Amino acid sequence: MSSNQAAWLDAKEIALRVGPAEMPVPQPNEIIVKNKAVAINPLDWHMQDWGVFIQQWPTIFGCDVAGEVHQVGANVTQFKPGDRVVAHTINLVTGKPQDGAFALYTAVPANKTAILPASVAFESAVVLPLAIEAAACALLKATAGEAMPGVPTPALGLAQPSLVPKPIGKTLVVYGGSSSVGVMTIQLAVACGLKVVTTASPKNFDLCKGIGASSVFDYRDADIVDKIAAACKEDGSFVGIVDAISTPETYKHDLEILSKLGGGHLACTHPPPTEDVPDSVKAGMIFAVDEVADPIWANFITPALENGTLKCLPAPEIVGNGLEHIQEALDKSKAGVSATKLIVTL
Repeated sequence: MSSNQAAWLDAKEIALRVGPAEMPVPQPNEIIVKNKAVAINPLDWHMQDWGVFIQQWPTIFGCDVAGEVHQVGANVTQFKPGDRVVAHTINLVTGKPQDGAFALYTAVPANKTAILPASVAFESAVVLPLAIEAAACALLKATAGEAMPGVPTPALGLAQPSLVPKPIGKTLVVYGGSSSVGVMTIQLAVACGLKVVTTASPKNFDLCKGIGASSVFDYRDADIVDKIAAACKEDGSFVGIVDAISTPETYKHDLEILSKLGGGHLACTHPPPTEDVPDSVKAGMIFAVDEVADPIWANFITPALENGTLKCLPAPEIVGNGLEHIQEALDKSKAGVSATKLIVTL
């Protein structure tokens, strides 16, 4: 009989504790995944340090899993035990420990799960889930919701991404194109038919262009605002900015670019700027769990991985094998990484 272990967070600002956990039982529309790889996001160390989004203690958190289906709920017909899958957990919403990624077995909604082609390794695929949800919330959500009370989530209301996209004559800026959310936003935006202008360090220019960005600018360039504004005016209708970095410095650039281009959407991965935001700018925070992403899980991810439309980027960096390495990976993420996503295999 299978038994579960997890990396528990007993209180904020303390190290994870590896210990026994109850074996999750699937609800009717859930599956249980035997995790082969989990990924680390900056959100994770924010949760550990600050306790954000945690609803009960102790808890198991983490958002990204890839592995094999262990058990399926009564209403699940699209997956069966043994299937290779990649999935997004919803601990951020439910607060339930069994819904956190940092365990040997995790409960995930079937509608946040996709079959993983045999050609794609678990440790490659696991870079995708949270970034997919975040990008979808920025690009596809037609009606703005709220990530936090009083903080709307701006979104472009685009059609679902296509394996054979057609240009729609609109231009989007992605600030931080080589980050996990940046890379995915570029890919989904291009698959929706957008032209994408982005920022990165010069060493990551090829990465961004390789996934479809039409122009890439050095985020340290003193003339970056003017250069991005000029690139957005070349063709297409400017629609806004997805800021995958979301710091006071990037917000300054965002608002300057938006001012030069007459306004637009500003979707942020942290609470958006509140001062000197003109009426022409619709600013808000992305909350990366939303039903708007469900069609992507059901219809896009598997075929897009199979034909190369969707690439597992940024490249994974394996920190170690085993739950005891998750704390090490959190510490490394907090110290800062570039153009990579930290992975722990199980």
